[in-house]
Amino acid sequence: MTGQKRSKQSGFTLVEIMIVVMIIGLLASIAIPSFSKARNESRIARYLNDIRLAIDYIELYAMENGSYPPDRGPRQAPDGLTDYVKGLDWSEDTPLGGRWDWDHNSVGISAGVTVIGATASLADLRLVDKKIDDGNLMTGRFRRTGAGGYTYVVAD
Repeated sequence: MTGQKRSKQSGFTLVEIMIVVMIIGLLASIAIPSFSKARNESRIARYLNDIRLAIDYIELYAMENGSYPPDRGPRQAPDGLTDYVKGLDWSEDTPLGGRWDWDHNSVGISAGVTVIGATASLADLRLVDKKIDDGNLMTGRFRRTGAGGYTYVVAD
């Protein structure tokens, strides 16, 4: 069979591959900001859930014991509160970044749960404040206190 023709090799051309890469890049540029926004919203929702649980248990503790627990250092659960607060580990970072801290008669308030060294953006912190109260980080239940701390005020 000397007169047999060679079959044409199949494969993708460079142009076809470049078009596919451009389409994938375009889809990624659309999807990545959406994923980032969803992740931020999830972190904020988790913080709001954690803080509401902590406040509920702190209020229960105060009602049963006649006062709020004494002040503790960052990453340390208030004395006697570990029996009340389940599912919130004070030694872990907060969903907003930074450390949990219980403040009693410090940072200019009577009682509050503070996030020290939050790594969340200022826009995210304002969104947290807007969901809690007035959207102003200088006033309301959630506000900036001390050096780099953001406190959910339980009692002024």
